[in-house]
Amino acid sequence: MSELRWHPFLEQWVITATHRQDRTFLPPADYCPLCPTRPGGFPTEVPEPTYDIVVFENKFPSLQAAPPEPAVAATSLSPVEPAKGVCEVVVYSPRHEDALASMPLERIQHLARVWKDRYLELGARDFVRYVFIFENRGEAVGVTLHHPHGQIYAFPFIPPLIEKELAATRRFHAENGRCLMCASLAEEIRDGRRIVLEGERFVAWVPFHARWPYE
Repeated sequence: MSELRWHPFLEQWVITATHRQDRTFLPPADYCPLCPTRPGGFPTEVPEPTYDIVVFENKFPSLQAAPPEPAVAATSLSPVEPAKGVCEVVVYSPRHEDALASMPLERIQHLARVWKDRYLELGARDFVRYVFIFENRGEAVGVTLHHPHGQIYAFPFIPPLIEKELAATRRFHAENGRCLMCASLAEEIRDGRRIVLEGERFVAWVPFHARWPYE
């Protein structure tokens, strides 16, 4: 059961999803639900003997396109809303031992096209206000399946940190007539010390204001 609960002290929505405590937790490779379903083998979430990249709705979603009504009653101090949204799983490879960093360039390019396709499709839905594409790495941050995969959350609200970033970029543009991201990028390129990689079409850098290593 999922629901949106209002946090009156932070003035933001919190997603409560107690049913996710029962999701599959670190199964052995022979019983991985993201591997292809081999003939006569364990039936996985992908009923095919092999695949390239697979996208499907999360079996244990925090958000649903047709969510049930909240199980608790709302109050004036604690509003509650149905957890409307979409949660998808993106499986990068049929190989259980693969990792994004070691995949061929062609597969990564294909994956980027899949991300773009899902971003546009989900973002066009009338109840979606923010699409978040991400990958968790390591058990310390909650990974429960080691098969190479990521997730996509389509939220019915804009997360507070993103709201703050949007407000800052709009304010900077109003005051300076320039794009904040463009100005930051130009400054980092001039400095050069924090540039990780500069290609023909993209630049990766650790910003001057990084809050943790490798941000």
